[in-house]
Amino acid sequence: MATETTGQTASTCVGADGSAIGMPQLCFDWWPNQIFWLVLTLVVIYVVLSRVALPRISAVLAERAGTITNDIAAAEELKQKAKEAEEAYQKALADARAEAQRIAAETKAGIQAELDAEMEKADAEIAARTAESEKAIAEIQASAMDSVKDVAKDVAKDIVGAMGGEADGRTVTAAVNARLKGQAS
Repeated sequence: MATETTGQTASTCVGADGSAIGMPQLCFDWWPNQIFWLVLTLVVIYVVLSRVALPRISAVLAERAGTITNDIAAAEELKQKAKEAEEAYQKALADARAEAQRIAAETKAGIQAELDAEMEKADAEIAARTAESEKAIAEIQASAMDSVKDVAKDVAKDIVGAMGGEADGRTVTAAVNARLKGQAS
């Protein structure tokens, strides 16, 4: 705020003691000077921003955009790898289940074959024992029949003797044999 003291009249914005009256920004006498400095300041700020700050900001923004693009590409690649890994896992799991079922079927078939062999062996052993038992029963039956014949002969002789008759061995044997065969004499 300079005041001119050289023969010019004092501004309406400056008091008698040289101090400003009111706000200097509102004094129309100083507006051309203020506009000049405003324009000069804005041009300097524009030049500084356009030549220094904005290129740096643009570089940072471009770098961030590149980083974001690279990160998105890497994320897509990792997502694809994860999907492939999951598919491989599912395939391996299915293969393992199929292998387990195959092994279980083989084991079951092996156990069934062993069981069938043991059943055949047991059936053969039972058949052999049954044949032995039938043979023993037949022998016992034959022995019993012989014993019955002997007892029947003895009883027949005793009965005939008790009735007062006399029977010879041949006649008694023939009568017992005929009766055992189902014939009545």
